Amino acid sequence: MAPLNHRPEHQPAHLWPPGLHRTDAPAYALANTADDSMWGVCADVTGLYADPPRKLYELLGCVPAGPLRAAVRAGTGQLGDIWLCPERPEGPENPGRSEAVARCPADSDRLDAWRLLDVRVTGVRRHPADAARWDISIDGVEDDYGEPADPCLEAGVTLHDERALLGHCRDLSIVLPPDEAPTGPPFQLLGCAPGPALSAALATGTRRSLCLDEAELRILDRTGELLTDRLVSAADICAWRPSALGDGLLDIDLTRGPWPQIPAWARPLWARWLTGPPAEPNLWAGYSTRERGQWLDLVRERGCRGAGHTPDRPPGGVHDLDGRRITDVPGLYCALGEAVNGPGGYFGANLDALDDCLTGRFGATTPFTLRWHHSHVARRHLSHRISPDGRPYRFFEEVLAVLAGRQVKVLLR
Repeated sequence: MAPLNHRPEHQPAHLWPPGLHRTDAPAYALANTADDSMWGVCADVTGLYADPPRKLYELLGCVPAGPLRAAVRAGTGQLGDIWLCPERPEGPENPGRSEAVARCPADSDRLDAWRLLDVRVTGVRRHPADAARWDISIDGVEDDYGEPADPCLEAGVTLHDERALLGHCRDLSIVLPPDEAPTGPPFQLLGCAPGPALSAALATGTRRSLCLDEAELRILDRTGELLTDRLVSAADICAWRPSALGDGLLDIDLTRGPWPQIPAWARPLWARWLTGPPAEPNLWAGYSTRERGQWLDLVRERGCRGAGHTPDRPPGGVHDLDGRRITDVPGLYCALGEAVNGPGGYFGANLDALDDCLTGRFGATTPFTLRWHHSHVARRHLSHRISPDGRPYRFFEEVLAVLAGRQVKVLLR
């Protein structure tokens, strides 16, 4: 099976401008999103990698379960990513919740769920009004949508980590941060070769000319091919000077950096991708679940960017899925992408995306056969899951149903 490691014809490599006589490729490019022109290319940046800010919360009146109960016993512990779900109305699947519903204000949006990332238990104490319950201090990182303002959270919260129930709490309290929260590292383009528009802006030097409005930081691999990008919104150039990284290059300071930043803990994984696309399968397998999630994000961005530029293989093919390391959801999609499209290949990152890939433009045409080797590993780890809104479901069986619904014959081995 041919891996998708070639450079698509629609995406030429980014190069240094003529006259610099450099044999390496630039590591980054800054593009004007208005017309896709290049502000410049550069050798390095600062401010791209940073640990996201952590916020403090209090889970009040908790009856902990599973990993949260173990953390309460120890007085500390890592929970990973968790979901917080407002208590639902009483019904067949949620008996005995009428008290929480009665306490839910009428102006509640009744949010389905809210995710908090990389959660740590930092302290526990008995609830003052009920010695059978606990008040638990945690910290964590908001997901991209931020924390909810739904008053229904004050009526009770169910917690889970998509694998196990973590318990119930009567209330969630957000601990306000200090007035002066620490800022991240400044965003700088280091060793930048400015393009004509950027050179003209620097020569003019007015406030208007130094406003870049909306730009796109393109992160390149060692060949100059686009790996992925980050938005740089409403950034102004605030300083520039000759760079120590080469004659004719500048170091440029901007008032705003890329969003979202890359977590500092993911830097080694990104360094692996920056050497070029994977040339062998299962390089993702040695990573933790959250690192596999980062790997899958890169696979997805690369795969979706190339959608439609690689002809689908004809129907009737056979693909072999190596199931030995499918112990979590990101691992399933990493392995499935490689089964269809070779090392680093993409074939969905959630059930809806998988269904979309099965309709064409992502390297395969149904009907085809998928030989799932060591399928017992995924069945053991992925059969019993909890949806974000707290409902149990059988993920392994749902994957099989999506495949069968698009005429994929799955041979479980």
